[in-house]
Amino acid sequence: MTMIQCISPIDGSVYAERPAMSLEAATEAVGRARKAQKAWARWPLEERVQLVLKGVARLNEMSDEVVPELAHMMGRPIRYGGEYKGFNERSNYVAAIAADALAPLVVEASNNFERRIEREPHGVVFVIAPWNYPYMTAINTIAPALMAGNTVVIKHATQTLLVGERMVRAFVEAGVPDDVFINLFLDHATTSALIAAGNFNFINFTGSVEGGRSIERAAAGTFAGLGLELGGKDPGYVMEDADLDAAVDTLMDGATYNSGQCCCGIERIYVHESLYDAFVEKSVAWVSNYKLGNPLDPETTLGPMANKRFAKVVREQIADAVAKGAKALVDPKLFPADDGGAYIMPQVLTNVDHSMAFMKDETFGPAVGIMKVKSDEEALALMNDSPYGLTASLWTQDPERAARIGREVETGTVFMNRADYLDPALCWTGVKETGKGGSLSVLGFQNLTRPKSYHLKKVTK
Repeated sequence: MTMIQCISPIDGSVYAERPAMSLEAATEAVGRARKAQKAWARWPLEERVQLVLKGVARLNEMSDEVVPELAHMMGRPIRYGGEYKGFNERSNYVAAIAADALAPLVVEASNNFERRIEREPHGVVFVIAPWNYPYMTAINTIAPALMAGNTVVIKHATQTLLVGERMVRAFVEAGVPDDVFINLFLDHATTSALIAAGNFNFINFTGSVEGGRSIERAAAGTFAGLGLELGGKDPGYVMEDADLDAAVDTLMDGATYNSGQCCCGIERIYVHESLYDAFVEKSVAWVSNYKLGNPLDPETTLGPMANKRFAKVVREQIADAVAKGAKALVDPKLFPADDGGAYIMPQVLTNVDHSMAFMKDETFGPAVGIMKVKSDEEALALMNDSPYGLTASLWTQDPERAARIGREVETGTVFMNRADYLDPALCWTGVKETGKGGSLSVLGFQNLTRPKSYHLKKVTK
């Protein structure tokens, strides 16, 4: 029997393990979810919504277990208290808009005809969730999918092995019927085989670009809907009229929080030449205040990266950039806990350019490059010089200027004077190799349902 193991970044020990399900057992489990779906879809919408919210509330009651589990599994310091703020905000918002988002579009309601378009659940939704924000990213699809009348199968990342199991436990304890929301422990081969066999009506995957390609290949010919949120290299642009202190505080937090392991984290920053020197100086001072250490220590503000191999990529990108002329400005002596493994210090690089992998490839670690620019045109060309497009953070006091530049940026979300935030009222989406589809907002409900038209001609006497 193959065991799936979560290796804790704290000390490299096996924190949790579960047996990988066979294809036969997994297929049977998905079959039960399919069988349960029709009955679940017949529940009144408001009852489905309230049950999902009860599941969310039950998970909140588990915080004493959830928070240290996250620290053990992926290294986030316990001082940050888990992901409940965003988890609850997203759940509550989709609950508030569910009735309107799923309401029929009435074309005609006359004595002669009823013509309308209704939203019908796809059926079985498969959520393949990532480890970096394992609760918040998963709930983006789970909550609206269940509310819309789908059943949900979750397969979580190995690094956060226990999250899917815990979420299902919370929802079942809150009263969600058996087989409506299930967790599976799967290896990659079984996952691909399940998809290729047409077991799912919609698949949502958050992860790497190569992972997204493998999902697309597996789903080819099944006609299952796909939502893919993949890589990112999100830029920030600080204009000459920006609030300097606010820009430093937000962009450095966006670059380094969660050890930089965020889909919409800031990975490259372009600063107008008039503010460049001050921005760099303040940024280095900001980042230097972190305390790197064991995430179970309440004093720790920066934990290890989730896996040694992730930290290795960051170190290699930094070393390559320095070899090509970049300057690393944060003093290593301030971070004695950097062990060359999962514990990695934050870093700010200058003298960088787009010939370096550090400024082009996804880093996904607590390091950021800063470049000087002279104009909006130069900044725009650099922001678009990327295979990715999830968010862009623009810093100015002029909303019209931000909107004008934003229309030219190849991205899914344009921020002005903020960064690294997911607004549940807006569609979370990306372009280019960042993926396709969108979650949350009214559009998220539309992606998790299909239109069904009713053309009813009445008998008249």
